[in-house]
Amino acid sequence: MYAKLWIFILLLFVSFLAKSQEILNAKVSDSIQQKDSIATISEVIIQSSRRDVKLNQGNIVMNVSGNKDFKTSTNILEVLRKTPGVTVDSEDGIFIGGRMSPAIFINGKPVVMSNQELQSYLRSLSPEMVESIEVNTNPSSKYDAEFKGIIDIKLKKNTNLGWKGSYIGNTSINRFSYRENSLSLSYNTEKIGYNLLLGYNNGISIYRYNALQRLANTNVMRTQAYQKDDAEVYAIQLGVDYKLNDKNRVGVNLRGNFRESDRIRLGSLYTVNKDETQLVFNTESKNPTNYFQDNYGLATDYSFQHKNFKLSFLGNYLSVENKQKDDFTNSDKPTSQLLSYWKSDLLNKIRIYTGQVDISQKIGDATFEAGIKFSDTKTNNMIRYDTLSVNKQFVFDPTRSNQFSYQEKIWAGYWGYSQKFNKLQINAGLRFENTQSVSHAVTIDSVVSRNYLKWLPSFSASYAFNKSSELSFSYSRKITRPVFSQLNPFRFYFSPLNYWIGNPYLQPSFTNQIKSTYRYKNWVTSFTIGKETDVMTRYPIYNPETNVLEYLGTNLPYRNFATLEISFPVKIAKWWNINTQIAGYYNHEFRPYLDEVFALKIYNYEVRFNQVFSLPKGYTINIFANYESKTGNSLYIIKPRYTVDISVQKAWFDNKLNTKVSFNNIFDSYDQRLEFRHKQIMDNRLTHWWDTQKLILSLSYNFGSSKYQTKDIQKTEEENRAR
Repeated sequence: MYAKLWIFILLLFVSFLAKSQEILNAKVSDSIQQKDSIATISEVIIQSSRRDVKLNQGNIVMNVSGNKDFKTSTNILEVLRKTPGVTVDSEDGIFIGGRMSPAIFINGKPVVMSNQELQSYLRSLSPEMVESIEVNTNPSSKYDAEFKGIIDIKLKKNTNLGWKGSYIGNTSINRFSYRENSLSLSYNTEKIGYNLLLGYNNGISIYRYNALQRLANTNVMRTQAYQKDDAEVYAIQLGVDYKLNDKNRVGVNLRGNFRESDRIRLGSLYTVNKDETQLVFNTESKNPTNYFQDNYGLATDYSFQHKNFKLSFLGNYLSVENKQKDDFTNSDKPTSQLLSYWKSDLLNKIRIYTGQVDISQKIGDATFEAGIKFSDTKTNNMIRYDTLSVNKQFVFDPTRSNQFSYQEKIWAGYWGYSQKFNKLQINAGLRFENTQSVSHAVTIDSVVSRNYLKWLPSFSASYAFNKSSELSFSYSRKITRPVFSQLNPFRFYFSPLNYWIGNPYLQPSFTNQIKSTYRYKNWVTSFTIGKETDVMTRYPIYNPETNVLEYLGTNLPYRNFATLEISFPVKIAKWWNINTQIAGYYNHEFRPYLDEVFALKIYNYEVRFNQVFSLPKGYTINIFANYESKTGNSLYIIKPRYTVDISVQKAWFDNKLNTKVSFNNIFDSYDQRLEFRHKQIMDNRLTHWWDTQKLILSLSYNFGSSKYQTKDIQKTEEENRAR
């Protein structure tokens, strides 16, 4: 049914494009005949588009609502894909500077959500709901040291009294379909604002994994995995924002998010001799999984402002519980003989408490800021494996089973100063963070305790030559602590012979970074250079006797990096805009591996074109293309890839109803292909494929009489790491 619907809609889409082209040709023909015509396709006058980009202390600020570049985007996640300096990968992971995973802020405050929740939330925000997006690739000492990058999403301000509601629905169609629904309701009086957000998502997503590996005995093994994930997600947020008076405001938010997923992974290991003429073995595996995640959150905030003095308090509580049951069966495919069978039962609990106080005082043209923060994190992880014995009974498997607990307390504080001298703006800050942590691998009775204090300075300066051009410079020192999954020494299987294991001995990494940005009108150029020490990464270890390939975590001594990014929008004609983004990356990591040291210099680049066609009758067509060159690291080569998307948008009923149709990754060309560089050690090639080729049908409808701004809950640095 979906295939027929897809073909039908595509035919309508193609016919619509053909008709639109006829209209455009007619209009171009008419304009050529006019005496005062200023542009044709063959003789074009290039003009800069309206100013949708500005800098804020060296950070790119992109207008969203009313920006033609984002008019056909179905949600803010798609807007981020087209935002300069931001990359969204095949799994909807968000990165800036080509390498950093940023914190997401809403109206200047971080949001409290897991990765999956955050992606769903961003897909529930339409471009019409967002005023601007600020990309901060070098945050000051005011922010948590874990925040090496910040994306601040400013929602449109709404102040009318009364109630307001909106519904957003998206349906993604591939071989299967995935549906997202969100309903937002708010009611505002002169003193109190209430908001309710309900979400329900369900559907199926697909992932495929393929690998070719030449084994130590010269045999050739091909690994294939097919994963089908049927998920159902419920979400609810309740919030109250109370204005005590003109100086005091208090808010409370409650959140619940509940996910259930039934996943089946089917795989095979097909092995032949060196000449690939004789079958050695052919096994198949089945791995059905039942997964539950329950999240509960509470956020409270208080703010006081009197003249030039501000005080704010933010408190957070987060509870995350994950449950997962797996079956693993491995059989000889030709004979269907059962080779092995084991079960696993995983329970993971995370509890996070945070509290922070910030104050600021403005004296003349100078502003002084200070703050203190405390966080307490506890996580307990238990996984039990039972293996089918020769007696056809399941018995406890101590070689795979494990129990791991982690506790972490962080005291942090900062001081900041900023002042404007005519056209020059200067900012300086100093932050300290004291970390106390204990990780306990109960099964092997291994305890790792740490207690360290780090000082993290920052500095920035910006100079505005005039309204059209400005230059900025910034420096910062950051710390990256390992996320809990990196420390957890459990096995996570990709196939029966391929898995990765966490390392409880991982050390935090430190990054020193310098960035310079120059803007001329809407043309922005930025250059970043830095060095990261104790880099956290994974490396493969191959066992030639068992043919097991496992990925382990480690710290590299250092790596140097640099990024050059350029973005420039151009108006070709009144109905045709192009926004071009070019980024070049340099990476030089010092990587000891086995008995050798690899220190390769890697250069790569990325080019993006976003073309917007404004047609008669209010239709907008968008063609987005992205190309990533060959890249990698000292061990792996990552092959080039590209994607092309096309979409159409139309608003109805005085912009209350907005409809969009998108066809993403139309050539199915955005898979990730990797190849191990050093064939003398291991010959391994692998491909990851996600179902990003899809047709997306989207509609949003606004109703009610109010435009009061809903208040979103906050997220801390520790909660970013609880994934």
